[in-house]
Amino acid sequence: MPARAGNGRGAPVAIVTGASSGIGRALAVRLASSGYRVGLIARRVELLESLRDEIAKARGLAVAEAADVGDRDALRGSVARVEEQLGPADVMVANAGFGAPTHLDPLNIDDVEQTFRVNLMGVVYSIESVLPGMLARRSGQIVAVSSLAGDRGMPGESAYCASKAAVNVYMEGLRIALRERGVVVTTVCPGFVQTPMTPMDAAATPFIMSAEAAADRIARLIEGRRGGVHRFPRRMALLMSLIARMPDALVARLVGDGSAHEPAPAEPAP
Repeated sequence: MPARAGNGRGAPVAIVTGASSGIGRALAVRLASSGYRVGLIARRVELLESLRDEIAKARGLAVAEAADVGDRDALRGSVARVEEQLGPADVMVANAGFGAPTHLDPLNIDDVEQTFRVNLMGVVYSIESVLPGMLARRSGQIVAVSSLAGDRGMPGESAYCASKAAVNVYMEGLRIALRERGVVVTTVCPGFVQTPMTPMDAAATPFIMSAEAAADRIARLIEGRRGGVHRFPRRMALLMSLIARMPDALVARLVGDGSAHEPAPAEPAP
């Protein structure tokens, strides 16, 4: 059963960013089935509206608002419209993510900036949009969907790993600062999850889990108002803890030097 609502309007309200696919979509369905009113935020309007209708057919309640989480003003506006329709947010799940290989020659700076804009600043903007109300009510939960990739900078994935490490540290400081303020802070660090962002090579994605399985774990953390850092699946978390302690040369032998992510050299001009 969902945690008791703190907004005074009946069923608790959960807002999920990145709700159009992957973990976000699965989590929205899971929370709606447990009695939450769900705010759906992502960029792709058609997918959001389809999900909203699917939840409605299952007798749940969801509203959809399009926004890019990397656009501060757009996100704040979308969250405000969700709260106007559903009531103040009891839970904010900052789930939206972006991933692109990190190239070296030349450096793909636009992709690096977009990675940090979505993965880090998108979390910060999501929190900003609901935290004042939660502090005023002395109630709420903030959930950031990070990644085990934040444990170690991996060749070819420097920007993605760094963005997730930044999320982990940001949430850690926030958790300590809010521990007596009534707001639960939860950091979720999954391993490989079957989403459109994940490569399909089984050898490159050990211990991969479905989006539905990941969403169920996150939903249980929300329903139990469990704060702290949660890393799963256990075997992948253990593997990453080992990799994080390996010397660079051994990591390069195991996963390569990142050159497989490099774009093919351009053909010389005729």
